[in-house]
Amino acid sequence: MHEQQHDEPILEVRNVSKIFNAANEHQVVEMINDGRSKDEIREEAGAVVAVRDVSFSVKRGEFFVIMGLSGSGKSTLVRTLIRLIDPTTGEIIIDGQDITSMGDKELRDVRRNKTAMVFQHYGLFPHKTVYENTEYGLKTRGVPKKERRERAMSAISQVGLGGWENERPSALSGGMQQRVGIARALAHDPQILFMDEPFSGLDPLIRREMQNEFATLRAEVQMTTIFVTHDLDEALKLGDRIAIMRDGEVIQIATPGELVINPADDYVAQFVQGASPAKYMTAASIMTAMPATISDRDTAGAAIAAMTSHNSSIGFVLNDQGQLRGLVPVTRLVEIGTNGSKVPWGDVMTEAPQTGMDTPLEELLPLAVQSEHPLAVVDSTGKLVGEISQSTLLQVLAADMNDSDAVEEEAAPDTMSDIDESEVADVHRIS
Repeated sequence: MHEQQHDEPILEVRNVSKIFNAANEHQVVEMINDGRSKDEIREEAGAVVAVRDVSFSVKRGEFFVIMGLSGSGKSTLVRTLIRLIDPTTGEIIIDGQDITSMGDKELRDVRRNKTAMVFQHYGLFPHKTVYENTEYGLKTRGVPKKERRERAMSAISQVGLGGWENERPSALSGGMQQRVGIARALAHDPQILFMDEPFSGLDPLIRREMQNEFATLRAEVQMTTIFVTHDLDEALKLGDRIAIMRDGEVIQIATPGELVINPADDYVAQFVQGASPAKYMTAASIMTAMPATISDRDTAGAAIAAMTSHNSSIGFVLNDQGQLRGLVPVTRLVEIGTNGSKVPWGDVMTEAPQTGMDTPLEELLPLAVQSEHPLAVVDSTGKLVGEISQSTLLQVLAADMNDSDAVEEEAAPDTMSDIDESEVADVHRIS
């Protein structure tokens, strides 16, 4: 399996657009470039802009989620990425190869050897067993019998269906059938796994179970995955990064935490309003970046002056490299006096409670309770980068509780229809 995540992208999407029902595609592209809205283009040119000038890249091993309401263009976009639907404009680079310029034979080779796709509808052969369904793609590729059995059985085990390999789909629940579809994709050992709302047809209990199981599976396999969903909880649980789409455009691409804490606009804010920001906050996101610091070479007078300028009763003591040595209360320095004599830091300093920049909020609370002093936030080299006071933590928690109460009081927004015109066009185009 492809186990490591690297910095270089395995997938690059460059200015991809998909237009349906256009009498003059060049004219519609010009309208897109001029910033005309989807509704304006539809009214004036009779065309549907399903995907609008989308660009992003995905790293090897990354779990990239494409999210949006029905009609946002997410399903159309994922189908263009392996040219089940041909994009109107743009480039799609998979492992260094531009698939938009490929002929049919080259494209088939990429689909067979580098990608796999799981749809909402599993597409299992009812007369074949779990094992036969899982090995089917390998068999059509001419993989030797011994190798395909090893790969198929390994994939069946990975999705938790060991012992069911001789059963037919009719003997399986909906969730188990979906696992067979995932096993079939995993058996290919693809470089990129595309998944278009794979759990949306399942009932809520089975869906949550599949999300949990897939979260565990993805941690083990670390395969590059492009995952389409309209479910916020699903996206936040599984994604390394999430792309939010609206009217064919990508509005924001961010980590789950960044998305919840710093939404790009009101639309994204409404999308993520049910998620607790506190769940994604870290020490770096709530710290005060300019704490009172003093050098272990300072006199008592200089140290007191530094703390006074910060209106602080304590100072963090740093060495010449900016690394944290400890903290000192101003009262201890006042006892020494300000006559310029050298401070016996070893006698007046106490150990500073500290934490890393990536420490989540829930882990900061017990650290703060155990100390009367602010928490020092340090980077990987031990350098001081900020502080977190108990009052800051309380304010963050109070704000989060207020936000949660407000969300519960609001009525649920109306949802859009399950299928929009562009998605209907997708179905006709593929069939």
